[in-house]
Amino acid sequence: MAEQSVKDEKVTVIDGENLILGRLGSVVAKRLLMGETIKIVNCKNITILGRKKYLADKYKAKLSNKVVKQGPYYSRSPADLVRRAFRNMLPYKNERGIQAYKRLKCYNSVPSTLKSVEKQEIKEAKLNEDSVFYYTRVEEISQVLGYNK
Repeated sequence: MAEQSVKDEKVTVIDGENLILGRLGSVVAKRLLMGETIKIVNCKNITILGRKKYLADKYKAKLSNKVVKQGPYYSRSPADLVRRAFRNMLPYKNERGIQAYKRLKCYNSVPSTLKSVEKQEIKEAKLNEDSVFYYTRVEEISQVLGYNK
């Protein structure tokens, strides 16, 4: 019976090109809590509002304020940065939030299995370059942190 529910489960693919991280996260978190499975592609092209230097310093501080052997561990991959940001918008310490977080998958580019799938647009999260002065791509922050791929 559990196998049938997995097959009937609705899977949504969202293209992260020119979307704002915070606005996308609020929409995605609500959908995950309602039981939807979401896959986000092109995470490296998601934008964060703010100046590059300020955001890079903020993420570097997270990496340096720890004992290396004990954690917490922060990944430098753009997909992992996005996934962790969405995790913080979920109640990830209780069972409902844990299950919702498991239904989220993030990819830096478009995998071959999802190339033919129709990708959904989130209009609320679109970046309007005319009205926003400072924004930074997640890929740029990852490169500053030392991500090489």
